[in-house]
Amino acid sequence: MNKDTQPNTAKTGRVLPTVFVFCASAIWGTTFVTQKLAGYHMGSFTYNGLRFALGILSLLPVILIFEKKPDRAKSRRTILAGIGGGGILFIASNLQQFGIILNKEPGSASEAGFITGLYIVFTPLLGLFLGRKARPLVWIAAVLAFGGLALISIGPEGISSIKISDILLVIGAVFWAAHILFIDRFVHSVSPIRFAAVQFAVCSVLCMPSAFLFETVTVQGIYDGILPLLFGGIFACGTAYTFQILGQRGVEPSKAAIIFSLEALFAAVSETVWLGETMTAQKYLGGAVIFIGILLSQMPPRRKN
Repeated sequence: MNKDTQPNTAKTGRVLPTVFVFCASAIWGTTFVTQKLAGYHMGSFTYNGLRFALGILSLLPVILIFEKKPDRAKSRRTILAGIGGGGILFIASNLQQFGIILNKEPGSASEAGFITGLYIVFTPLLGLFLGRKARPLVWIAAVLAFGGLALISIGPEGISSIKISDILLVIGAVFWAAHILFIDRFVHSVSPIRFAAVQFAVCSVLCMPSAFLFETVTVQGIYDGILPLLFGGIFACGTAYTFQILGQRGVEPSKAAIIFSLEALFAAVSETVWLGETMTAQKYLGGAVIFIGILLSQMPPRRKN
């Protein structure tokens, strides 16, 4: 090998995983816009039931490529953990979708992106109930995050102007944080991609009966929302999850977490570009404060050396 090519190869090996993580974050951020578009044509349970069913199909080739067949004990742990994770995913994803659908104001996808991003701050706070310690910086981040949330949610009328959609998104962010902690508990003892497929299946199975019980499911509605549905199922589930796996193999966890926190920014940019919608200046300020809080919560502790 030519000596001159070795540094370039090493540099490419470091850059490519970062690109994969950025792509995953961009897809997940853009998904807030497609969720909003899908909400014009179908209910939350219908959308998530079909989206996660497509997600299972899109993960099948990923499983064949990246994972070996586990032994019986590991397979059993994967299924049981997937059932638990799927139950949490069912609650979190539908709270998020309800929050997006109920907010009819311009810039609602951007708003949902910033509020949902609170899960990054909530994760270490929920960890306190599991006996984990929270660094002082996390508490500062939490104060900033809630201050940003107030700027987004509270209008000129005061607390009475807080929308039910924002409340649902905040509760959803708590469940997303719980989902992160649940995955962290089992990630080292299960097959990760098979785990994702199982929880997608559980979420889809829980959503579909709920859709027929509480929503009006029509073929026309599904047809009209097919493009955002395909994006949410194939790209947000299968493609982005694959990018996450490929990226996190070569990116430090703290760096990956910061890149994933860019979802909110990608949501705001994609909503402006695709729909021409923007939030008010006060809400953008609130989003910026939340984002600063998110970054602070992910700052690695200072080492003595």
